[in-house]
Amino acid sequence: MTPVEARDLTHAERAYVAAAKDLAFILYEGTRTPHRSCGIALAETFGLPTRAYQALRKGGISGEGACGAIRAGEQVLGELVGDPDPTGAVTPALREAILWYQRTYPARIDRGDAPDILCNTLVRRHGDFAGPSRKAYCTNLAAEVAALTAEALLRFAPELAPTIRPLQGEPIPPPAAAPIAGPSAPG
Repeated sequence: MTPVEARDLTHAERAYVAAAKDLAFILYEGTRTPHRSCGIALAETFGLPTRAYQALRKGGISGEGACGAIRAGEQVLGELVGDPDPTGAVTPALREAILWYQRTYPARIDRGDAPDILCNTLVRRHGDFAGPSRKAYCTNLAAEVAALTAEALLRFAPELAPTIRPLQGEPIPPPAAAPIAGPSAPG
């Protein structure tokens, strides 16, 4: 584990992560505002255009693909931390953020007895896809993924973390913090 991965988040960083989690929960839940699919809730949480995230809903539309929320977290990291040059290499910060995210989500996401992260496999134990048990599960999963994504941004590219804009209340800017030197940091 690198120093970036091992360090405790500051109070301000925990507040930023909580704001991302809360906003994704509200957007997916659909009680206080119209429901968004998992991918769209993640994109909106981080201020990104949502169009491409539509394909992630219900595990790639069919339910046979990977969980749209988990995929959306990776996609958000790619959009925010990736090289803007389409011919550019994977940035060191993106590589570290994605690797951390992929190592961390299995311990933080409730998969029950599901052997993988395919949408249909994850939600099968919750019965009817339109039912309240599945909706509650996916609402919480999308919120936890937003928290993981925010944490990855703060750990590996805090200067690229966007302001979280709750539906009500003041915007939450990312804390002014620099990452602790990791394995790919210069010097």
